[in-house]
Amino acid sequence: MKTAAMCVADIVPFLALAGREGWIAEAWELEFLLDLFPAGCLVVRDGNGQPVAFVTSLKHNRSGWIGNLIVAPEYRGKGIGELLFLAALQALREASVETVWLTASRMGMALYSRHGFNRIDTILRWSGASRQSHPVSPESGSDNNAAMLDALAWGDRRDLLLERTMARGTSICDSHGFITVQPCGGRFQLGSFIALDQSGAQKLLEAAQQLIPNGSGLYLDSPALNRSAARIYHACQLRITGTNELMYFGVPPLYRPELLFGMATMGSCG
Repeated sequence: MKTAAMCVADIVPFLALAGREGWIAEAWELEFLLDLFPAGCLVVRDGNGQPVAFVTSLKHNRSGWIGNLIVAPEYRGKGIGELLFLAALQALREASVETVWLTASRMGMALYSRHGFNRIDTILRWSGASRQSHPVSPESGSDNNAAMLDALAWGDRRDLLLERTMARGTSICDSHGFITVQPCGGRFQLGSFIALDQSGAQKLLEAAQQLIPNGSGLYLDSPALNRSAARIYHACQLRITGTNELMYFGVPPLYRPELLFGMATMGSCG
């Protein structure tokens, strides 16, 4: 089998397959990826032209991200996933990306390690319900400040991703950080969420919860190396409901997990 370019018509079958696997994914994310980096969004089709496997990727400035690698159950074990992964990696390398990120299941780590990826952290999925308290009003800030803080955490500018996620959600920015509340999968996602310290993160989280109806489901993904995040989320009675390994390929990133309290998307863009 060969890889082919993914198209808009492939979004519906992708979402159907992702839904059967229990993934949290929405059409906007696929549309964004196809619009921004179509060279790295690929499928494998069966003899009838129907897509049976997918991968997406995204180029930022000097870095990129591979995500949404999924193969229909009846086509697994045939090397299709590795074929798509390598094609996405090649697309990013041809686009002069220096560092490539992805999140891997523990089962998938061996494949990525074999091709030069290194584990740098564990990403924790925190889930729970909004608990509104007294209103909190952070000082005002700017979206540009958010982009600079995000770059400080990831070691690269990711402006287009931030613009898209902040535009579809509601963001609170101040000089100590920012948080975006996005509707996602019938609940609310908190991310991107960057803060310079634990007290700033706590203040932003409390303000964000005022935007979410009390008792509504929420979730976020944060790095295990951010101990402050774990303390805050335990205090909010959130619980860990999943983990993935954060890996990179190429130039070691200027990654600062202590600043990263929530990722912008649930795995496919970082």
